[in-house]
Amino acid sequence: MLTKKAPATHTVRSAILKKLHSAMAGQNEKAAKDEDHSKQCFILTPDELVTMALDEEEKTARDNPEVYSNVIKLRIVKLTKMSKEDWIKEVMAHLNTRYYKIKPIEPSPQKANPLDTGLSSKEEISIARKLVTPLNGLEEFGYVTKTPTQTEIETSKKGVVKSKGWEKCDRCGGRFQAFPGRREDGVLAGGGQCTYHPSKPIYPPRKHTDHITGSSDSYFPCCGETMGTSPGCTKAKTHVFKVSEAKRLASILQFETTPSQPEKGTLDPVCFDCEMGYTTLGLELIRLTAISWPEGHDLLDVLVKPMGEVLDLNSRYSGVFPEHYASATPYTPDRSSSVEKQSKTPATSLQVVESPAAARTLLFQFLQPDTPLLGHAIDNDLNVCRIIHPTVIDTVLLYPHPRGRLPNRMSLKALARKFLGRDIQTGGERGHDPKEDSLATGDLVRVKVAEKWKRLKKEGWRFEGGRMVAPAALGPGAGQKRSSKDYT
Repeated sequence: MLTKKAPATHTVRSAILKKLHSAMAGQNEKAAKDEDHSKQCFILTPDELVTMALDEEEKTARDNPEVYSNVIKLRIVKLTKMSKEDWIKEVMAHLNTRYYKIKPIEPSPQKANPLDTGLSSKEEISIARKLVTPLNGLEEFGYVTKTPTQTEIETSKKGVVKSKGWEKCDRCGGRFQAFPGRREDGVLAGGGQCTYHPSKPIYPPRKHTDHITGSSDSYFPCCGETMGTSPGCTKAKTHVFKVSEAKRLASILQFETTPSQPEKGTLDPVCFDCEMGYTTLGLELIRLTAISWPEGHDLLDVLVKPMGEVLDLNSRYSGVFPEHYASATPYTPDRSSSVEKQSKTPATSLQVVESPAAARTLLFQFLQPDTPLLGHAIDNDLNVCRIIHPTVIDTVLLYPHPRGRLPNRMSLKALARKFLGRDIQTGGERGHDPKEDSLATGDLVRVKVAEKWKRLKKEGWRFEGGRMVAPAALGPGAGQKRSSKDYT
């Protein structure tokens, strides 16, 4: 293979290739000895093993010449520790890429195990109101509790003009220029290619023997690389950035507090999830999904046209691809094209609204200021929609991180696996399913509702006619006061 610059000497590459082949051969032998004969078609011949090793070595040499040795060595280590199931997936991907070019089959959505709290929906809703978290005092962690003033917005706009478009990349940390509206030559962003790790690093827990053996190095799960050994394992065409400051977010689109709708009366809780993509204005809303709680019925699922020019749809996580926009139809409130009907059709037939503000208006239809709004790391979803909502239940706060409260946060994927016994976000390059994430978030709240009710019953609380009744000794207003620490 010809490359602009040899990643290593021929001797070094030959030695590494032999080790790579040996690691693959070891996994192949284990698979061959497996009593499950349904996977025998994925047992490689000696020639196929050589071809697989050559392909991988060539790809690494071509894509990561500067850190070739580190990447390939870490890959060998990962191969030796790989499970049988993961090895079969690797073989399937290799065979498909080299020989068949078959489009991956979309897996059927995982059916969530029914969660039974022993409570009716109305009872769950009553208890959930005791899990509502006041956000005052959490502003330093990204929760916006008041609308930025016009003076703050003007100050932010002047700062943006003065910066001349220079931003810090949200992926690699490098500096680059963004050009909203495009530069004269049509360019949207400068700084060239972005090299980064798509996954956050994992920090192995400390052990009592670390002072003897040394602590385990932090590493990136996307490639197995140790932190600090390379700039990244993934390349993107452009750098991207995220705006976090409330006044700058408001300078792009002002925040709006959930309006009161007296004619609708009390509304049931809503669980929602937002998908985001990078544009020349930062990280913007590109899909909004909302379901009822605790039933999980579809309420809203729309694509959203961002205000800035798209730099990267962040498809690996958002699950939104260009073809979704290409095949989307304009949103209509006509019940014949409701989300109940959409949910039975391919994801490529989603409806699309013209702006984040339009999506926000649609969500407001299901909310009153006192309607519990559920989400995971809900500050991100509220901020990208520019919503200030006074009644929220955030699973990040319900399930504090083992290393302490904010800013430490447990991922939704980890919480779902630990507390629901459910694997979510398994779509790989297809990205996340917002409905799946919303259901998982809602069920995590239901788990806490069940726990809360056990404690309340011990205190003498009971239900009468579907309404919660406080213990007589505590009085009718007992238990209604909450603090920012009363998450559970």
